[in-house]
Amino acid sequence: MPGLPVATERGTLRGPDTFPVAARRALADTQLRKNLGHATSTIRAKRARVVGELDDWEELRAAGAAIKADVMARLPELLVQLEENVTARGGHVHWARDADEANRIVLDLVRAAGTPDDPVTSVVKVKSMATQEIGLNEALAEAGIAAVETDLAELIVQLSDDTPSHILVPAIHRNRAEIRQIFLDHMPDVDPGLTDEPRVLAMAARAYLRRTFLAARVAVSGANFAIAETGTLAVVESEGNGRMCLTLPQTLVTVMGIEKLLPTWRDLEVFLQLLPRSSTGERMNPYTSMWTGAPRTSDGAPDGPQEFHLVLLDNGRTATLADEAGRQALHCIRCSACLNVCPVYERTGGHAYGSVYPGPIGAVLTPQLAGMHGHGADAPAGGDPVDSLPYASSLCGACFDACPVRIDIPSMLVHLRAKHVETAQAQRRVPGLPASAENAAMSAAAWVMQDAGRFSFAERGLQLGRLLARDGRIRSLPPPLSAWTTSRDVPAPPAETFRKWWARTRGDRS
Repeated sequence: MPGLPVATERGTLRGPDTFPVAARRALADTQLRKNLGHATSTIRAKRARVVGELDDWEELRAAGAAIKADVMARLPELLVQLEENVTARGGHVHWARDADEANRIVLDLVRAAGTPDDPVTSVVKVKSMATQEIGLNEALAEAGIAAVETDLAELIVQLSDDTPSHILVPAIHRNRAEIRQIFLDHMPDVDPGLTDEPRVLAMAARAYLRRTFLAARVAVSGANFAIAETGTLAVVESEGNGRMCLTLPQTLVTVMGIEKLLPTWRDLEVFLQLLPRSSTGERMNPYTSMWTGAPRTSDGAPDGPQEFHLVLLDNGRTATLADEAGRQALHCIRCSACLNVCPVYERTGGHAYGSVYPGPIGAVLTPQLAGMHGHGADAPAGGDPVDSLPYASSLCGACFDACPVRIDIPSMLVHLRAKHVETAQAQRRVPGLPASAENAAMSAAAWVMQDAGRFSFAERGLQLGRLLARDGRIRSLPPPLSAWTTSRDVPAPPAETFRKWWARTRGDRS
């Protein structure tokens, strides 16, 4: 939408390949499919157990959806309220229109935490989707500053120069034997006798990270929630690394999407029941850290970081909010429940989506943040990877059933598919001709079906398709029909049409 901030190309929203190309590559990796199948089925089972304990689960889902809808309706005033309360309590608030501006702000803050004689050369990071979205690690690296991921799964991904493939478990595509080898190859001073026992691997990472924690002067985090009423930020996690990052360094910088707001402190109790059950299958998170501004003791001394900076990130969110049919995507609390039940994600993994937000929620959120190009002059030659994401779904509806805030992902997928088709048709339209091959085909079908004789003739012509079938399926057709058979089979036409069957079995009876 003109005049609204949009996501810049900087960051990890648009991959190099379309989903069909990337998915075909992923499907050929049998080890990947085995890892994903085991991990997602385990998480689903854990979630089902803890959700089943609550008699009011559906009421909690409805409450979460209502709170998020209220936030979207009052977002401008709630953001101003948040800024006022964070500032009143000693924090500093910065506004970033896009990834480039957010990266610039964070880089300036990191530099300001050092001196010309003693510059900051590294920062520690809490797991953050927002910083991955804007490509912060890469921006810091270009400036000579190392960003060390302290979440175990994020560390695995970083050490192996890989990219995350899951919202909650970034290294879900790796098994423990692969993780052991990554540690042996890339982690300094690791014991050569390291085994692949999970506890041993975790202890190796702990020893490696402890030195980093104790030396860090700057930490960068995201936020699960921000409470407008008090200016409080909240991070929930399972390992304790977040608590270390949020309390030990002198400067804390939090990068948060503007949609993460909750109006009041009381609203938080709903989401602290929804999020852990939907994400990790736990009744509550082992670590829930909250801070308001720059924390101080009763006598005014620093109680944690001496400086706190909050960077409020737009990067396409305002444009998403403007779409009444698509704004539900901003309700997402990043629990990843929709990924764990999605049959498409389970077989292709997150890398096939080309975005930091994979799975069903990524298929609706990424196209809105990054924008779909259609077939315009700025679209990539092989097709815009983002354009293909709304089609990366069977529309089975499992994602809606699993979503703790009742995001209607299937309806949004259909909405985005329609927008893509309309945009593409408008860009390719030639006066006097059909807007697309699909339009031409539908017009031809309508003409055939308007006359009984034409329809009967077409039925007889379809019988020729049986010559192309093998085992009851047509698996390959020439262009342009190959666009269908490259990704799915066509059932062979029946040996007998319905009309012939009716005439043979019913005669002339009407």
